[in-house]
Amino acid sequence: MTDQPERFDLRSHDVAEDKRKELVRLFPEARTEGGKIDFDRLKRALGETVDPGRERYGMVWPGKADCFKTIQQPSVGTLLPARDESVDFDTTENLILEGDNLEVLKLLQKSYLGKVKMIYIDPPYNTGNDFIYPDDYAESLQTYLEYTGQVDAAGRRFSTNTEADGRFHSKWLNMMYPRLYLARNLLRHEGLILISSDDHEVDNLRNLCDEIFGEENFVAQLVWNTEGHTDNQFDVKVNHEYVVAYAKDAESAELGHVVDPNTRNESNLWKGFAENSITKNGPGNPPSEVTLPAGFPCSEPSIRLAPSDVPRELFEEIEATGYITRELTNKYSVTYPVRLGPMVVQKGRLMSACRVFSGWANLNKLKAFIAAGCEPTEDKGDRLSFHLSANGVIYYRRDRERARNILSVLRSMGTTERMRSELEQMGIPFQYPKPKELVKYLVQIGMDQPGIVLDFFAGSGTTAHAVLELNKQDSGNRKFILVQLPEPSGRDDYLTIADICKERVRRVIRKLNEEDAGKLPLDGEQKQDRGFRVFKLAGSNFKTWGADLPQGDVVALEEQLTMHIDHLIANRTAEDRLYELLLKSGFPPTTAVEALTLAGKTVHSVQEGQMLICLDKELSFEAIKAMADMKPERVVCLDEGFAGNDQLKTNAVQTMKGKNIVFRTV
Repeated sequence: MTDQPERFDLRSHDVAEDKRKELVRLFPEARTEGGKIDFDRLKRALGETVDPGRERYGMVWPGKADCFKTIQQPSVGTLLPARDESVDFDTTENLILEGDNLEVLKLLQKSYLGKVKMIYIDPPYNTGNDFIYPDDYAESLQTYLEYTGQVDAAGRRFSTNTEADGRFHSKWLNMMYPRLYLARNLLRHEGLILISSDDHEVDNLRNLCDEIFGEENFVAQLVWNTEGHTDNQFDVKVNHEYVVAYAKDAESAELGHVVDPNTRNESNLWKGFAENSITKNGPGNPPSEVTLPAGFPCSEPSIRLAPSDVPRELFEEIEATGYITRELTNKYSVTYPVRLGPMVVQKGRLMSACRVFSGWANLNKLKAFIAAGCEPTEDKGDRLSFHLSANGVIYYRRDRERARNILSVLRSMGTTERMRSELEQMGIPFQYPKPKELVKYLVQIGMDQPGIVLDFFAGSGTTAHAVLELNKQDSGNRKFILVQLPEPSGRDDYLTIADICKERVRRVIRKLNEEDAGKLPLDGEQKQDRGFRVFKLAGSNFKTWGADLPQGDVVALEEQLTMHIDHLIANRTAEDRLYELLLKSGFPPTTAVEALTLAGKTVHSVQEGQMLICLDKELSFEAIKAMADMKPERVVCLDEGFAGNDQLKTNAVQTMKGKNIVFRTV
C-alpha cells in the first residue's frame, strides 16, 4: 500500500473536542472503549458533588441548546488578505477583520487561543431596532456569504430585533452566548473582558457571564455617567450605561494600573504611594496585643511616650463585647493604640520592645513586616512598610511604581456627542460612537501594556483609536484586533460600517504620524506600530469533501470526485491560500513569513522555518529534499503538486518521516 501524507484539516479549532480530551485526562475511568464519555461512570467518580438535576437555579431560554450546536460546529471559512485596504501590511501586528464575528471567532481559536489580554465589546443593546444577527445558525457561514453577495441565493438575512417578536430577549441571548463562549477561550489566564450594556439586557448579560465565565470571576459592574443629553421622553431621564467586567480567572487576574481621573489632586495616589493608619476598631476587627520589637521604625527621629493611662475596666468591657465600640472609646476617652509600656524612639527606631493594643487592619502584613526584621516586604508588586508616627500610631506605607484607583462610577470620560463631533471633523460619519476617553480608560483597566486588545463588535473603530493614542501617550506596544460585520451604512461614500471603521483608523494613524513628523525618537524608544492588516471572511480556498452525501446520489458523488481532483477554488491567489493554511495551522495572520526559493520552487518559511508551505503545482523530489534538509517541524504542500505521481508522494512521505517532520497535503 502506498504511503500517504496526512490530509490537512481545513476546519477551525474543535472546541468541543478540547473539552472532551480534558475531561478524559481528568477522569480516565469515565472513558468507554469507543472513546466516548460514560456519564454514569463520571457521576460515580464525582460522588455527591453531582447535581441530581431536579429544581435548580439557572438560566434557560428558547434556543439555548442550539447555541451549543453552534459553538461545536467548526468553521470551514477563511480570511482573505486585503493588502490594498491595509496600512503597512507586511510589518504591522494589528488586525481589522471584516465578517460575521461568530465565524471569525471560530477561525481565531487555533491561532489566538489563550493569547488575548483584554476584550472590550459594545454589542447591540437590544432596544428594539438594533442590528441583531440571525438566531438560526444552521448554515452561519452560508448566511454570511449570501448576505455579502459572495454566493447567489435568496437565503437568510441579518435583521433588526423588534419588540413585536415573541422571542425578543431570546434572540439577543442566542446571538451573545456562543460569541462570549468562544471569546473566553481566547483570553489569557490573567485576562479580562469588559462589556458595555444598558438597562435593557444588563441583567441577562450578567447571568450569561456568570454561566460562561463563572460567578466567582465577576470583577465589577461599572456605571458610566454618560453626561450627554437627557431630553429623552422617559419619566426618569437616563444618563448612565454599564460596563460589566469578568476575569478568565479571578485569582490570577491582572488589572491595569490606572487612577480614576476624578481623583483629587492632593491624593497620594498621584505621588506613587499610599499611607494610612492601621488602627481599626469594630465588629470585624477584634482587638489584640502586638509587640513592636526594638528597631521598629518611626517617622520622627525621637519620641518618648508614657504608657497609656486607661482603667482595667476598659479591657474587661472589651472582652465582654468582643470588640472595641465607639461608646467604650468615648466613655473612657481612649486613643489607639493603647500603649501597655513606654514607647521610646531614638535615631528613628524603637529603643526597646513595646506592647500595643487595638483593633487592626492589615494585622497579618504587620506581623510579616516584623518577621522580616522590620524591612519592607513585597505585596502584589508593591513595597509595603510600617512605621510609628509622632503620637505612637502605627501607619503602613505602600510604595508602588504605578498606582491603581478604579472607581465603580465612571465620570468625565467623554461623551458620545463630543466623539461624534470629533469624527465629523475628521470626515468620518457615525451616529453613536463610544467616547475614546472611555475606551482608553477601560483598556488601561484591562491591561498594562503590552498585550492584545480584541473588539469583535468594532463599530466605527473606537477601540483601535484608543489603543493607538494610548501607545503614543506612554510609548506602549499594545496591539488590536477588530472584527466588524460589513453592515450597510446607508451612505454612498462608505458603503458599510466596516468601511467607516477602516477609514477612521487610517485617518487616526495619519494624524498621529503628522504630529510626530520631525520629532527625534528618545533613546531606546520603540517605533510605534501604526498600521493594520485587513482580512475579509470568505469561503475556504479549497473544496472540501462532502462526507454526508445521500446514499445512492450518483450525481452528487460524481461532483465530489471531480472536486477531489480539482480542489482549488478559482480566482484565489497563492497568498489567499497561504494565509488560510497559516490560520488553520495555529499561526496568527500577523506571523512573519519569508519567501524562499528551493530547487526552483517558491517555499514560504513560517516563523523562521518552524513550518514550510509550498503551493507549487509541480513539485520535484529536489524541492522535497531541500525542504526536509531545513528540518522544520511541519511541511504542507498542495496535493495537486504531485500530479498523480504516487512514487514522488511516497518518497516525500518517507523523506519527511526520516527526519521526524509532520507532512500534510491539502
